[in-house]
Amino acid sequence: MSTQQQTQHETSSLKFVTLISIVAAIGGLLFGFDTAVVSGAIGFMGERFSLTDFQVGWAVSSLIVGCIVGAGFSGILSDKFGRKRTLIAAAILFIISSIGSAIPETFNMYIIARIIGGLGIGLTSTICPLYNAEVAPTKYRGRLVALNQLATVTGIFLVYFVNLWISSSGDHNWQVDSAWRWMFGVGIIPGVIFLIALFFVPESPRWLVKKNRNEEATVILNRIHGTTLAKEELADIQQSFKKKQGTFKTLLKSPTLRMALFVGVVLAVMQQVTGINAVMYYAPEIFKAAGAGTNAALIQTILIGFINFAFTILAIWLIDKVGRKQLLLVGSAGMAISLIVISWCFQSGNADGYLLLIFILLYVASFAVSLGPVVWVIISEIFPNHVRGIATAIASMSLWIADYVVSQSFPPLLSSAGPALTFGIFAVLSIFTFFFTLKKIPETKDVPLERIETLWIKN
Repeated sequence: MSTQQQTQHETSSLKFVTLISIVAAIGGLLFGFDTAVVSGAIGFMGERFSLTDFQVGWAVSSLIVGCIVGAGFSGILSDKFGRKRTLIAAAILFIISSIGSAIPETFNMYIIARIIGGLGIGLTSTICPLYNAEVAPTKYRGRLVALNQLATVTGIFLVYFVNLWISSSGDHNWQVDSAWRWMFGVGIIPGVIFLIALFFVPESPRWLVKKNRNEEATVILNRIHGTTLAKEELADIQQSFKKKQGTFKTLLKSPTLRMALFVGVVLAVMQQVTGINAVMYYAPEIFKAAGAGTNAALIQTILIGFINFAFTILAIWLIDKVGRKQLLLVGSAGMAISLIVISWCFQSGNADGYLLLIFILLYVASFAVSLGPVVWVIISEIFPNHVRGIATAIASMSLWIADYVVSQSFPPLLSSAGPALTFGIFAVLSIFTFFFTLKKIPETKDVPLERIETLWIKN
């Protein structure tokens, strides 16, 4: 193949892979939409159903319970039925949940619908980045997997404006009776788009090889790599599947797999316990505690959403240039410094000025360029083919459990220990993340999926 032909093929291949990766990343958009939409609806719902404080918390966290279960079963389902068919099932769950959340006449009906949606989010949060990792060329794998996180923060950012537009479309009685229903119901649109688009993407070539459907896998690999490289890739994939299909027991018995699982789980947990969702979920209350009025707090929250979005784009540009490890080191260091200053602001009584806002924004920027997208990239690529499904599911489930714990514990911790100590704890955990990354995480940039296992032997 001539240089010109090679260049043309690389361009065509990148367009093909980017398109199918974008389709898979729509699952991330639904993920972001479904997790954030309740923030605008909960006040009206609380009045409509006369919810207690416990029920308000359950209205938010019931989704996360579904996420934990969905993530837990994602590995088994995607290994048995394929990445594509499992994502189609997740899209159907999203649509059912959006309809069910929009029409309930009782609070319990709403909870059931949200748990169903959580099952879909748990599946997509695991399988979308895993699918993107399995179809992406090595040199572009980081940015294509990180598209899922960009889609997630896009969904979160957009839902703020959707909720604002819907809530301003009627008087208070209409808001209590109907506005929150429309907020959830809008989710049907991206859910249907995701479902239809999935029928136009191929199955993961690695899953096809696993099921001895080598001819189908070869067709897809040819489109991604070209004939010559596709043969080499196919041989590597086939070699990786000569090992017995992995189970949880397999993960624990092998020292290299045990280390990979340990790193994946710790990173997944660190993404949550360093405080990001505490800030994202409760930002208005944090700013109110610092002395901002309601309107000012909401404007500052939208600013946080914009920073999160902008720096996730920066991460996608950098991840295949500077590498995963460097982004994690710089980001976790920035998070730690920001959290220390935030804690000092509350401790010293200087929480009512611009310094607090600046360092909250710096914290969000540091997270968005590092732990936000990079953790999903790493847990989708560090496991060998024969255990990737179950191992990724375990790491993803750990992330959702940590999310649930932080979401439930942050409000009482904030009120009992105070914001200074609370953000101080997050700072210590960010410092731990920096040193854990420095000592335990190998660089996976430019390393083919089938050869990443050797990094754990070296490590």
